[in-house]
Amino acid sequence: MIKFLDLQAINEPYQNELKDACSRVIDSGWYIMGNELENFENEFSNYCGVKHTIGVANGLDALILVLRAWKELGLLEDGDEVIVPANTYIASVLAITENNLVPVLVEPDCFSFNLNPENVRKAINSKTKAILPVHLYGLISPMPELMEIAAEYNLLVLEDCAQAHGASINKKKVGNWGHAAAFSFYPGKNLGAIGDAGAITTNDEELAKTIKAIRNYGSHKKYENLYQGVNSRLDEIQAAMLSVKLKYLDSQTQNRREIANRYLSGINNDLITLPSFDREEEHVWHLFVIQCKNRDDLQRYLEEKNIQTLIHYPVPPHKQSAYKAFADKKLPVTEEIHRNVLSLPISPVMKLEEVDYIVKAINGFKG
Repeated sequence: MIKFLDLQAINEPYQNELKDACSRVIDSGWYIMGNELENFENEFSNYCGVKHTIGVANGLDALILVLRAWKELGLLEDGDEVIVPANTYIASVLAITENNLVPVLVEPDCFSFNLNPENVRKAINSKTKAILPVHLYGLISPMPELMEIAAEYNLLVLEDCAQAHGASINKKKVGNWGHAAAFSFYPGKNLGAIGDAGAITTNDEELAKTIKAIRNYGSHKKYENLYQGVNSRLDEIQAAMLSVKLKYLDSQTQNRREIANRYLSGINNDLITLPSFDREEEHVWHLFVIQCKNRDDLQRYLEEKNIQTLIHYPVPPHKQSAYKAFADKKLPVTEEIHRNVLSLPISPVMKLEEVDYIVKAINGFKG
């Protein structure tokens, strides 16, 4: 069986460095909010080209805490609307509703799967206060156009970068376009920890100071609390692990791009729609997602060929039981995407013969 993702194989080349990093933390006797966190935050800021990185417990918390901090700073209030792509993973929507804000689900571009600037513009009204672009599957959203719209209407922009570490437009990376950005370092991400982890990036010093306090019980100074905060801190061991793996992110991204190009040049089946993008730097291929009208048949066929595939995602947020209030919304583009998408194996450690085997299998699919 060709696994969809083999985390053991991905981490194996850095096993000694990861163990050394873990031992270093254990031996230090300091396990929360120490040098490892500070080092990783500085390294990731340099990587993204931003002034501030704030390590937090996970990617969902990263989204939640930015919106929460904007509320504390008086930039958002209960009931404000946040535009978000309807086809995103539910975490993007959860972060909005968790802050008593209103998600406005808009249809994505049917080729890129990302926010369509024209649809964003149509969704703006007097209650709109923010845009939450999601760089889905590893492809950066059309940030120049979205930032232009945001400036025109005085809107905040929070990037969801959970799947797109290192993607860029004109050498400007994700995490450095919006007013703030949220990253997940879940183990399966392109930059994955050995457990849950996340981070926020921003060039806004006041926002960074506010988030740093909120993530630590609302405390800016020990035993003094400015806010009714939470406990959402990136621990020392995960920070140390991420510092190791960050050094190899660009080379792993290049491996992903080579595999994606092999898929793109090799798959030739009229039943299959391949991913669409403009320039190589824009896509880091967290996922390689194809579309097929007979998606379920294709998945069963590939399973018989010992190829593991996944569906990202089978049910859109507005059809989830958690959001029954949105159940009657008509979002045909989103619903078609969720019916048709299938994610093929892609990872920096895949063998080229595995890729070629998958290509041959897909080309042999008759529907």
